[in-house]
Amino acid sequence: MVVAPLTLTCLALATLFVAALPILLYRRYRTPLALDRRDAIAGIAAFAFFAMVVERALNAFVLQQNEATATLLANPVSFVIYGAFAAGICEETGRFIAMRLLLKRALKNGSPSARTNGTALSYGIGHGGAEAWLVGVLVQIQWIVFAIFENRGELALHLSNVPAESMMRIHLVLAGLSPATAGIFAVERVAALVFQIALSVLMWRGVRAGWKWILPLAIVAHAAVDLPAALFQARLLPLVAVDGIYVVVALGVAAMLVKLFRRPSRPVQSTETSSQ
Repeated sequence: MVVAPLTLTCLALATLFVAALPILLYRRYRTPLALDRRDAIAGIAAFAFFAMVVERALNAFVLQQNEATATLLANPVSFVIYGAFAAGICEETGRFIAMRLLLKRALKNGSPSARTNGTALSYGIGHGGAEAWLVGVLVQIQWIVFAIFENRGELALHLSNVPAESMMRIHLVLAGLSPATAGIFAVERVAALVFQIALSVLMWRGVRAGWKWILPLAIVAHAAVDLPAALFQARLLPLVAVDGIYVVVALGVAAMLVKLFRRPSRPVQSTETSSQ
């Protein structure tokens, strides 16, 4: 089996685009919105720990190590509910903690970022950019390398320690690669970045205003974003429908974000202040 050169080219271009997008976004808005790289670093750190460590440990325990929960989640409905909320609980808890710390620092230093949405954008680019790289770019690079080895007839040599069943799955994935696969990858990663920025804006405005219910609200919003993907994983919704939903919703959310960051930020009234 040979992966077509056109497919490899499309995969490489899509991967480069996804890798560069968060960096280009940060550079584009760094000066006009006075973005702080420490906010972006906080987003990267929060995603790396809460999504890649905490959430993965939770999934390993619930889906594999604990027989009772694994049996319960074998039911598609239960799996969809868990899948939609697991990432939301882990990531939004991390986002909430990080933004509370960022707000505390800004208020202590008298920084104007405490009254604007620039922190939300910078943090969102960091959080979403980390997701794009750790979940998307690095994985895609691995498949590109596998495809190159397959074309050279060297894949079995480089993966000689991989079990036969796993090798079969790798061959099936490589056989399914196409230019359309590259396009779907790019669309999904761009949509995910848009949603992460939007969720960061929601959390930042809630934390600034002292909204008591901002964390549960953000968890529900995140779960709503993850619901189509969970339905696909449970084989209750086709991939075409999932990607169609994400494209439509992401376009609407992106339009709102562009409008938000084009106009001057207005201070969000704190519930603590309004009650005095």
